[in-house]
Amino acid sequence: MRHTNQTQALRAGGLRRKTKSALLPRKRNAGRTQEAILKAAEAEFCKKGFNGARVDQIAKRSGSNTRMIYHYFKSKEKLYLACLERIYLKVRTEEGRLDLKNEPPVEGMAKLVEFTFRHLLNNPEFVRMVMNENLLHGRYLRQSELVPALTLHLVEALRDLLRRGEHAGLFRKGVDPVQLYITILAVSNIHLSNRYTLSTMFQMDLADPDWLEKRCEHARTVILGYLRP
Repeated sequence: MRHTNQTQALRAGGLRRKTKSALLPRKRNAGRTQEAILKAAEAEFCKKGFNGARVDQIAKRSGSNTRMIYHYFKSKEKLYLACLERIYLKVRTEEGRLDLKNEPPVEGMAKLVEFTFRHLLNNPEFVRMVMNENLLHGRYLRQSELVPALTLHLVEALRDLLRRGEHAGLFRKGVDPVQLYITILAVSNIHLSNRYTLSTMFQMDLADPDWLEKRCEHARTVILGYLRP
């Protein structure tokens, strides 16, 4: 009889432990939760801009809740800035893989132009986020220390390419790396930011893959042609 009572007590104790364990909240994967929130926030900000985006909609998109969003990011403004920094970190990280310092000047410049062209084409969220931030006059990006620091590496890589190209007699003298990069952005972006109006004006589809390939080649030709001595 005593043995039976002990067995029942052990089983009851085990059941209580299992029940208690089931009632405890599962340990969250903080990194995964933050990534889901950032992806959802990026989609919401791209679609509605900063002013139109709603934190409750971001929570719904991410499968999270507003309490978790404020826990990780403190405010809508800081969440928006985190999204901005995320897209710039992505482009600068992928750009760094080009390893321009080990490329011959002409080939390196051609790779940079093509990378910039294709990154903007394949990452429309980057274009939309940047356009939205420009409508806000750069109000939130000015708060970032990360983005200017990342950009220094790009400028130095460009300056090195230009210097080596100039010494080899391949590039003209005195090219400003910042002016040049803004021109690369311009020829790689105008057909995206003005796609619909330009398509209507010229009665052609600027999203057509064949046209885009010709545009990419045109961008390379324009930049490298300008750089010739």
